Amino acid sequence: MKKIAYIEIDTHAEIAQAFMNIMKDSSDFAVDYYFSERIRNRMEQNDENVFLSDSSMILDQLGSEKYDLIIIGTVHRYFNTFSAIARKYDTAIIVHNINFSQSSKWSLLKSIFKADIIYRIKLWWKEGLLQSSKVYQKAKRLLVLDEELSSDQRIFLPLFYTEIFEKTDNNLTIIVIPGGVSQKRRDYHHVFNVIQDLKTQEKYEFIFLGKAQGNELKQLEKLSENLPENIAIQYFSDRVSNENFEEWMRKADVLWCPIQQKTEFFSLEETYGSTKMTGNLGDAVAYGKMAVFPENYPSKLEFIIPEKQDVISQFKELKNTQFDFQKTYNKSSVQERLENVLKSLI
Repeated sequence: MKKIAYIEIDTHAEIAQAFMNIMKDSSDFAVDYYFSERIRNRMEQNDENVFLSDSSMILDQLGSEKYDLIIIGTVHRYFNTFSAIARKYDTAIIVHNINFSQSSKWSLLKSIFKADIIYRIKLWWKEGLLQSSKVYQKAKRLLVLDEELSSDQRIFLPLFYTEIFEKTDNNLTIIVIPGGVSQKRRDYHHVFNVIQDLKTQEKYEFIFLGKAQGNELKQLEKLSENLPENIAIQYFSDRVSNENFEEWMRKADVLWCPIQQKTEFFSLEETYGSTKMTGNLGDAVAYGKMAVFPENYPSKLEFIIPEKQDVISQFKELKNTQFDFQKTYNKSSVQERLENVLKSLI
């Protein structure tokens, strides 16, 4: 049996959870997980193979075991530490922002003074920010979680499978918009306008399934005061719990994912579907939901539907449309594909 270490001491707890879920019953691989306290506290379970870690401990921890492969879930900081790991061990890194992973020292230096200056100076001075691209270069392989982003340099790592659960029979149409309610990454102004102008006798409920704050929260508060009786919205001013998120995702008839095509990471431009994956893709697979994306979003997946001008009629149609997620995304087949990828890395 091959042994893998999975490290997440930075950001993406949901990806670590997906990896843990799919690999739990593996007979070919044993996985040890090294999580920061913040990541560990967001996990659904803490098994005996989960170890508390941070950038000061991880090298010593890895040195006390013999691993066939190290997987780093996020490299958005601690570049000095991850560079040492990639130099010493066979390492694969999950890439979330392709342009950032290829950025030059000069572009990174310029970005330091564009936002979050104190934090970015810390990354530069103490954590080796300007060496970030070298960390990715030293890795044995780079991994991506969206097949559309794969290439000769980046291998697709299949993680997401569709859970089997009983479909809720709603007496109204429930549209879930998953993700933090921020105009930076999704076009919520468009969503607000559609709901505000909605003229229908049928019942609709729109769930903004992510923390809302700032201007978006104010707009939601105002919008909720002027809706007809057959239209309802729900939103959250605090972080949505895993239990709440799962409950509403199961209830959803359709997902609405108004992704902004252009976004930024570390003041560097990234493009969803081209250089950056959206988590909504994994949401759609995990819960077996048809998802409406912007018309310009590049995807060949059958369950990703380009938004039409009359999106409300589209929701009604998709509520009664079936896609066999279990055929392609059942747990055993996804696990088999994942294990084949892992075997090719060792």
